Amino acid sequence: MSVTFPQGFSAAGVNAAISSNADKPDLALVVNNGPLSAAAGVFTSNRFCAAPVVWSRAAVADGTLVSVVLNSGGANACTGEAGYEQSRATARTMSSLLDVRPDEVAVCSTGLIGELLPIEHVQEGVRKAFSVLDDGPEAGLDAARAIMTTDTAIKTVASEGSGYRIGGMVKGSGMIAPQLATMLCVITTDAVVGAGQLQAALSGGVDTSFNRIDVDGCMSTNDTVLLLASGASGVEPDPDEFNALISHVCGQLARKIIGDGEGASHDVRVTVTGASDEDAALACARAIASSNLLKCAIAGNDPNWGRVVSSLGTVPQSVAPYDPNRVTVDINGVRICDGGKPGVDRSNVDMTPREVHIDVDLHVAHESATIWTDDLTHEYVHINADYES
Repeated sequence: MSVTFPQGFSAAGVNAAISSNADKPDLALVVNNGPLSAAAGVFTSNRFCAAPVVWSRAAVADGTLVSVVLNSGGANACTGEAGYEQSRATARTMSSLLDVRPDEVAVCSTGLIGELLPIEHVQEGVRKAFSVLDDGPEAGLDAARAIMTTDTAIKTVASEGSGYRIGGMVKGSGMIAPQLATMLCVITTDAVVGAGQLQAALSGGVDTSFNRIDVDGCMSTNDTVLLLASGASGVEPDPDEFNALISHVCGQLARKIIGDGEGASHDVRVTVTGASDEDAALACARAIASSNLLKCAIAGNDPNWGRVVSSLGTVPQSVAPYDPNRVTVDINGVRICDGGKPGVDRSNVDMTPREVHIDVDLHVAHESATIWTDDLTHEYVHINADYES
């Protein structure tokens, strides 16, 4: 299941000859068939944000969207006014087919930075995809497949509330940092929800999911997360339940990104507890999760807790007060650092599971935070040394 799981949505994914891979589907459509067209968005904070981000941020500003056009095979980032005109032209092509305004169409792109798209292929791909729009599950999977770049698997989710549904798709595998990720994400719901509630739910969900994953510490120019509501279920959800489900869906999709991190052999959960407040715990977890030395050690199945505490020690006292002589570190359930000094011998840690759990207790108060990351392998270097969309 994907974006077509809720009522009121159709989708498609086609090969538009945008990507250098001639056999790859590379253009997707998601259409909200109503009766509502409420929408919300969260975008990259990168100052070199791509043309489609500029277009889509403005398009969703009034809280409405009817459709989203997404392409892989090119980011259309750092392409100047010509790139912006390409995003506008893409939206106009789709809007003419739907008989809506261009600013009711969001545009998302992913791929190589610094090159214009083959716009004629994009526009013809939009028309091709429009002709095969469908509300079935396969159409949702086709759309999810078309937005992949270095992803090795499609990433979708489906969830049900009290009389309404939520579905979603995301792409992301590398260039993932705790400020969104190199990701395009569309989440759909058939609940009756206004734009204000959608934005609050999405912002909250993104903050505790996509903003808490880190594959390689690199922020993209194109990150986009969109949430669309069709209202087709006729159900106005309990706000707390709805917010919780959106957070759950975002969390599941974020976890799928980590599970498909470029070249990764381990998914790493870093949890910091016993902090003075959540911000302190989060700062500590991010410092640990961003350590390339630690990532390399984990790739080699080495539970090197020295690289945990050395990274932890870079967080200023003013941000996260703690006494290093009270800190404990457990890796996969084994306390290998106890009170800032060696605990159980590290040879007792089983590093063979795909998941590695690093638990740090500051022993100050009761607040906590978690970041998910990956290890750093030879394969990651090969993928990015040879990268081409």
